[in-house]
Amino acid sequence: MYAEIITIGDEILIGQIVDTNSAYIAQEFNKIGISVYQISSVQDHREHILQALEEACSRADLILITGGLGPTKDDITKHTLCEFLEDTLVLNQKVLAHIEYLFEKYISTPISEMNRQQALVPSRARILHNKYGTAPGMWMKKGKQILVSLPGVPFEMKNLMQAEVLPRIQREFHRPFILHRTIMTYGLGESAIAERIEDWENSLPDFIKLAYLPNLGKVRLRLTAKGDDKQSISEEVEKAIAELYGIIGDIIYGEEEEGSLESGIAKVMTEKGLTLATAESFTGGKIAQQLTSIPGASAYLKGSVVAYATEVKKDVLGIPEKLIKEHSVVSAEVAKTMAVNARQLFKSDYAVSTTGNAGPTKGDSDADIGTVYIAIATPDRVFAERFSMGNHRVRIVQKSVHKAFELLKKEILKI
Repeated sequence: MYAEIITIGDEILIGQIVDTNSAYIAQEFNKIGISVYQISSVQDHREHILQALEEACSRADLILITGGLGPTKDDITKHTLCEFLEDTLVLNQKVLAHIEYLFEKYISTPISEMNRQQALVPSRARILHNKYGTAPGMWMKKGKQILVSLPGVPFEMKNLMQAEVLPRIQREFHRPFILHRTIMTYGLGESAIAERIEDWENSLPDFIKLAYLPNLGKVRLRLTAKGDDKQSISEEVEKAIAELYGIIGDIIYGEEEEGSLESGIAKVMTEKGLTLATAESFTGGKIAQQLTSIPGASAYLKGSVVAYATEVKKDVLGIPEKLIKEHSVVSAEVAKTMAVNARQLFKSDYAVSTTGNAGPTKGDSDADIGTVYIAIATPDRVFAERFSMGNHRVRIVQKSVHKAFELLKKEILKI
């Protein structure tokens, strides 16, 4: 079963908002065996919407539309759908009663005739109850195709998907089983990985597809299998993954479905009762930020110092000026001292530090742009490693954050 997603709104096309709705819908469809054939964004413009609907119906079984259901004149989705479906708008009393209820209970401004007109829906549409908003969802048919129109407000759309759309699809349609497994690797580029696993990749069954998803400092390997026999598909994918671990197990750090690398660090540190501190220079607190974005970080993260300037390294972290003059602020010696002193400052079991030159200028160091040092202080030792992370500032920072997590996880798994 194939689906297409159409998002309607000029605000998407001019970059005023990011289309998160399509990503969510695509993920939910994949979970129940629906393959998304195409995602399109179109203007609040009659001809554009009609063309998008016509093209989508020529390719897909299910067309899901979000947006354009507001009460103002620029929202023309319902009128255009009626034209496309050769239908007319009629007043739905249940929808009207719900709109009046929302205004009476939650909205301070008086209800207007424009608000009441949101109860106008295509006469042949099945109404999907939107408990959180005034625009109802609509389930419609054109020949063999199903068209579903949902409001563009994300929390309204998500509730309608979970309460109305997905259950109805699962009841009414036979769908294949789709399985995704995503292996996370760190420390090796996609071309180098491809060379190592070439024979394994060539031996995969036809129904298992491999995709390389590179990011800064890491590569995700996604295996996708589709078919009617859930058990055999699951067994074949499991077998393929086991073989993959045997080939590149040294750079695999788990599966995406289990969470990110930093999620794994959080889990291990919490389970083992370990604590952590960070001392960051050019990474600007991103290591701490990614850790604190995970609920429960207070169980293991003691604190962080963003020692961006050289004087902060000296005054807050106690890095001796003599050490900086002798070795440079971007050096293994400074990185190690930052980690050791952060560990002592916060009384933590472990500490991770970063110092480097992310550009665009060299700053207080003569080190080449892209040169970074990452240090880890443990209860037993401290070490620093040097890396060359390229010449793009964003790339340098994010690759270094990933590498810091990689080094840290290796250490805490030794206990």
